[in-house]
Amino acid sequence: MTPPKAAAAQRPPGRKRFSMRAISNEAKLLLIGIPVFLWTMIPVYHLFLFAISPRDTATSGRLWPKSPTWQNFDTVLQQKHFYLNHFWLQLGNSLAIAIAVGLITLFVATTAAFAISRLKVKGGRTVMNLALFTYFIPAAFLAVPMYKTMSNYGLLNNRWSLVLAMVTIASPYCIWVLKQASDKLPWELDEAARMDGATPLQLFRMVYIPLMVPSLVAVGTYALLLAWNEYLYAFLLLSNEKTLTLAVALGNFLSADDSPWELLMATGFVYALPPAAIYYAFKRYMVSGLTAGAVKS
Repeated sequence: MTPPKAAAAQRPPGRKRFSMRAISNEAKLLLIGIPVFLWTMIPVYHLFLFAISPRDTATSGRLWPKSPTWQNFDTVLQQKHFYLNHFWLQLGNSLAIAIAVGLITLFVATTAAFAISRLKVKGGRTVMNLALFTYFIPAAFLAVPMYKTMSNYGLLNNRWSLVLAMVTIASPYCIWVLKQASDKLPWELDEAARMDGATPLQLFRMVYIPLMVPSLVAVGTYALLLAWNEYLYAFLLLSNEKTLTLAVALGNFLSADDSPWELLMATGFVYALPPAAIYYAFKRYMVSGLTAGAVKS
């Protein structure tokens, strides 16, 4: 048996240096990560700080209020302020529009990616290039043409106008992501299914969909969160208080000279909870799905 000292002497000389290098890399990551984390969380902390502060002390500059209160959240949830008369309805509008955008975008992107990647339809490459070309034009530049289009079709002040606009914006990127992920699926599965007599629809339903679940969840979540956070198109296309999304309704707080900042922050904090919950529920799929197909095998 080799003595412990002899065994230690036989260890590769680079092992200690590797450990020191690993520690050094971890330290560098911490030096970068901690400031980034603090920079990200400070606005969230101030949002919560305003939300639990009484009206007279909300702007006092203290790191923690003398007498924190949940009254602001009660005012928001009970709709006790005239800016919040339609809080639950507007929150429901935001949720309904976001879910509709996520589902429709998922359907459009999934079928398009399947047709381009697996069925090899004619003109598929052209469709992909045109889809990516749309991102050379900033979405803000298309807001006025989109407003004119919705006006021509009589869809202004209709929630479907915002749904269709957001599907138009989200679909090209989602098609591209799903197409890249689809290209990585083994062709042998398609050939085996066709040999068993599967039709393209059966191939889509029984082979393609189950294998693409992580990417489907990722792009669906992406489209949903994109619609949830949209302000410009919602501001242009919707003007009736009963059809507004909560993101646009929050702007009403800034229309007065003496804005109730504590209520604005409490409403914003409530509005931020659903997307945060959705993201953390599906973050594993978001990471794996959005990076699928990034590296060719």
